[in-house]
Amino acid sequence: MEIHVLDKSNSVINSYLAQMRSVDLQADRLRFRHNIHRIGSLMAYELSKSLNYATSDIQTPLGIAKVNLPQDQIVVGTILRAGLPMHNGVLDIFDSAENCFVSAYRAYDDSHDVEIHLGYAATPRLDGKTLIIADPMLATAKSMVATLRQLLKFGKPAHIHVLSIIGAQPGVDFLAKSDIGVPTTLWVATVDQVLNADSYIVPGLGDAGDLAFGSKL
Repeated sequence: MEIHVLDKSNSVINSYLAQMRSVDLQADRLRFRHNIHRIGSLMAYELSKSLNYATSDIQTPLGIAKVNLPQDQIVVGTILRAGLPMHNGVLDIFDSAENCFVSAYRAYDDSHDVEIHLGYAATPRLDGKTLIIADPMLATAKSMVATLRQLLKFGKPAHIHVLSIIGAQPGVDFLAKSDIGVPTTLWVATVDQVLNADSYIVPGLGDAGDLAFGSKL
């Protein structure tokens, strides 16, 4: 699996990430969602450089301009609910993409082991397409791997791009060693090293879904 960690080089993403992590700013849900949204857009722009391109002739009022245009059939997907702002940020870049959505949630047993439950899934056929799936937090990566395997029931993409804002090293390692059966690239803004007993990323930022949309029962 190819991995791009974006904070290995400095960019404005660091400023948005700092705001998302800050306990003094997290109560501003609008700001939090907006930062997820614009990091999604910036990551999609970086990803766009890796797509397949071909030259097209574009008629202007004064002549013909040759422009290299992406050729990939793109499907943008997300895991509900925390991924919705990031999904919309990616769509700002790939505005003609098809879309897919999967619901997933964690359940814990008495030993704090995490079990992933999948529910709703809506997706077009994926055969031969480029699947971009966005989820802000890649903690254990179990929900991401379960989601990808669920989506493969709807066809085999040519390539999968996973976009996350904060990854945990154990989750990155788990995704890398999982046999998805499709070439996969991970794009992550930063990687933290630790998961706590409840499988939350440390230092992380807390529960991205709750910070974006409010607490849940």
